[in-house]
Amino acid sequence: MSLIVQKFGGSSVSDAEGIKRVATRIVDTQAAGNQVVVVVSAMGDSTDELLDLAEQVTLYPEELSPEADGLVSSAREMDMLLSAGERISMALLAMAIHRRGASAQSFTGSQAGMFTDSIHGRARIIDVSPHRIRTAIEKGDVAIVAGFQGMSRDSKDITTLGRGGSDTTAVALAAALGADVCEIYTDVDGVYTADPRVVPAARKIDLISSEEMLELAASGAKILHLRCVEYARRFGVPLHVRSSFSHNEGTWVIPDPDTSITIQEGEPLEQPIISGVAHDRSEAKVTVIGVPDIPGKAAEIFNIMAGAHANIDMIVQNISTHGSGRTDISFTLPIVDGKEALAALKAAQSAVGFESIEYNEHIGKLSLIGAGMRSNPGVSARFFKALSDTGVNIDLISTSEIRISVVTAEDKLDAAVRAVHHAFDLDAGSKATVYGGTGR
Repeated sequence: MSLIVQKFGGSSVSDAEGIKRVATRIVDTQAAGNQVVVVVSAMGDSTDELLDLAEQVTLYPEELSPEADGLVSSAREMDMLLSAGERISMALLAMAIHRRGASAQSFTGSQAGMFTDSIHGRARIIDVSPHRIRTAIEKGDVAIVAGFQGMSRDSKDITTLGRGGSDTTAVALAAALGADVCEIYTDVDGVYTADPRVVPAARKIDLISSEEMLELAASGAKILHLRCVEYARRFGVPLHVRSSFSHNEGTWVIPDPDTSITIQEGEPLEQPIISGVAHDRSEAKVTVIGVPDIPGKAAEIFNIMAGAHANIDMIVQNISTHGSGRTDISFTLPIVDGKEALAALKAAQSAVGFESIEYNEHIGKLSLIGAGMRSNPGVSARFFKALSDTGVNIDLISTSEIRISVVTAEDKLDAAVRAVHHAFDLDAGSKATVYGGTGR
């Protein structure tokens, strides 16, 4: 008997028909002789809708400050709000499974033993104690767990893991339970060489290393959350990314380069030169202008960012044109971290001694990923020529052994993605199928 963890995203359970379809797949998996643990996301775009609602109820008249009436929505309450979406999905899915003659129990993140730190909105898992999940599956039930959430071990408050946190929940449970595989169900047939909503000719990847998948996820590919891939690689959890709308074979993410996993007997693990092109619109660029060009100033700036819990991505330092003996430091970070990061920098301006700050949310990041870059000359030349031919200007450049990333204007991003994808002969002969979801 195999133990399978299945994760279903919001587009898979976006409505009643979707929930019934997912329930049928789960029951069929159990009927085939498997123990099944399911992690489910909130329905469709309901998390975005809850965020929109929270924004509406926390708007204040100009003459009334949040501090004046004490009605500021805290991060704790936001986590309580957002965790409701997954609880709705898990209960409805359990009901649908019961209707099909199988037994199921639903569990919140805290009931499932997902313990986290105390940082609301982006908590990290510190321990998984799935005793109630083991008990449920050993008695023959399907265990359904609300993704994206846990409980702080210190404060006992409900926490959320941030966007994509349901993927991380699924992998964490798979690792703790010793599952044979973690299946990530979504609205496309697997991992593609680019987002098929932007590049309809994108090609599905059958097998990919966790190293390449990490770079794709870190570069904006929404198919898997970065922390999910990191967790799977660390604990050796095989991932199978596939569609809940079809029974097609998906993409296997190999956690260990030495692990031999084949989809069909005798099929080799190929290492293409280029795995894919990823893009990201969720970042902003911060430029700290006129920083004193002396040792320790960069450390001060990034210590401030660490204190603001901002995740820094690309970093570039240049000699400033604004004054001698000074430098400019540019970096990118998630837009959601921008407000807090800017406030922290402005509060420390006199202490650090920089002149000003520039902030730009209208940027896009494009990344080319492939393990074959290590030994294949000419990749950079072809990459930058494709951008040049499309009229794309570059603000920042960052590289690793298997990745080239650039930042450009947001309105040029889609054209740049298609140009680079075509330049590296990644286009497939047919149009990729997107079964659902808005991509929001």
